[in-house]
Amino acid sequence: MGNDLFETFDSGSLRLPEATAEFADIPWTEHPAFDGVALKHIVSAKDTAGQFSYHLVRIAPGKSIRNHIHETQLETHEVIAGSGVCINDGAAIPYEPGVISLMPAGIPHEVNAGADGLFLFAKFMPALC
Repeated sequence: MGNDLFETFDSGSLRLPEATAEFADIPWTEHPAFDGVALKHIVSAKDTAGQFSYHLVRIAPGKSIRNHIHETQLETHEVIAGSGVCINDGAAIPYEPGVISLMPAGIPHEVNAGADGLFLFAKFMPALC
């Protein structure tokens, strides 16, 4: 069921009082620094006056978002499907569907996908992009 849930979100929609945005119409973007990582920018800074951004993230099996820091953004992860491990401020947090994790601004973190890949929502406050 795990990847089925991801596919449901991948073809879902953002519904607001004034408009609906179909996720299928939003292109996947390869991460500029991390091989095997793709993002779908669901809500961006321009939609929220820079307050937050919301991204669907796909990490290929065995690939990683290597150790990094967001100096000004709080980041959250909501795991949809797959498995992996997040190293959050030095602590290993198993990632599986239903897990939510928080990375405060200035905290080093990385995300490593397991053999079946990893699919999550990432939110940034203030917006990443």
